[in-house]
Amino acid sequence: MKLTNWLNRLVRILLIITPYSLFAQQISLEDAQQRARENYPAIQQKDLIRQTADLSIQNLNKGYYPQLSLNGQATYQSDVTRVDINVPGVTVNPMSKDQFKATADLNQVLFDGGLISAQKQLQRLNAEVETERNEVELYKLRERINQIYLGVLLLDEQVKQVELVKSDIETGIRKTTALIKNGVAFRSSLHSLEAEKIKSEQRNIELKASRKDLLQTLSLFLGSPLNESIQLQRPAPATSTAEIKRPELNLFQKQTALINEQKQMVGAKNLPKASLFGQGGYGRPGLNMLQNEFDWFYIAGVRLNWNISNLYTAKKEKQLTDLNAKSINIQKETFLLNTAAQLNQQKAEIEKLEALIETDKQIIALREKVKTAANAQLENQVISASDYIREVNAEDQARQALIIHQLQLIQAQLNYNTIAGN
Repeated sequence: MKLTNWLNRLVRILLIITPYSLFAQQISLEDAQQRARENYPAIQQKDLIRQTADLSIQNLNKGYYPQLSLNGQATYQSDVTRVDINVPGVTVNPMSKDQFKATADLNQVLFDGGLISAQKQLQRLNAEVETERNEVELYKLRERINQIYLGVLLLDEQVKQVELVKSDIETGIRKTTALIKNGVAFRSSLHSLEAEKIKSEQRNIELKASRKDLLQTLSLFLGSPLNESIQLQRPAPATSTAEIKRPELNLFQKQTALINEQKQMVGAKNLPKASLFGQGGYGRPGLNMLQNEFDWFYIAGVRLNWNISNLYTAKKEKQLTDLNAKSINIQKETFLLNTAAQLNQQKAEIEKLEALIETDKQIIALREKVKTAANAQLENQVISASDYIREVNAEDQARQALIIHQLQLIQAQLNYNTIAGN
């Protein structure tokens, strides 16, 4: 009982510390794409973009807070204002040429023409643009995962085909061995078949080594090891649609919105600004210029500011934003044109491969009949072992062509959907 409990605990521990992928017996293309996306370093950039935008907006919000500044000033001037009028019984002392002032200035925005609001929106849109640009980079990962995944599938199918060829050769070896025992066949025929069997075993070793390399590459993208015995599920035939939903289109849309907001900001910069202000301080002289001694003072009011010089460049700045918007639109049209051309090419490729697959099946059916006849002819000593091997290899080549065309069709369908953004 104690041993059973100990084994149960051991199994639970292994389940926790061992990566999930080591126990996974199958994996789909969608799962591989999702795990690769989550593990790709560029995905972390999205969170950094969001945090940067949040911090920038928080700083901009503080523009609505009262702005406080501390100032100090000590000056010496060559002359001061004097009262040179003699009034009996009144003495007006001149101000000192050395003057001192320490102030605290407070400014509170009342109306900024929507400038801070426009800057906040600009930060949000800029973050959205960077996020979409990051999404475009992540989207490129799909094609790389598709290539690796389908590469493994192709090798799996080729391994199966090699096993079939090996089985046919072994059948020929058994029959030739029996004929040699009966003294009606040469041992050289058996040697030819055995050499062909070894070649098929070599081919099997090469295919499995290539599969191992591709699985290791795939595991790097997924961020966890993949067992060599794992089975990759064959993707279902993809339905093609001509509607383009690529992340680049979202990027173009966000870039256009950003440019429009920049244009709005030009107008906001040129509107008048109003604010409350206050100043308090201590210095010599105070506000009473005729009192030549240190004193406290304060002043408060409303300030209106309108920088007219911004109007000089406002028209040109808006023209620049219009040009940038046109440039984005041209890039979008160019992208759509190139994407449509790629879709047409992939559609033609799909139709070609579908036709080739049908002819491959016809060729295999005929080659299988020829091989079956050759098998009987070998047994009856009508043909040599070399003739039999030739027919076996001919059927193998036909089946290899079908395997390649079937995987190429899946690749073309996936490429079509990847190009379209589906």
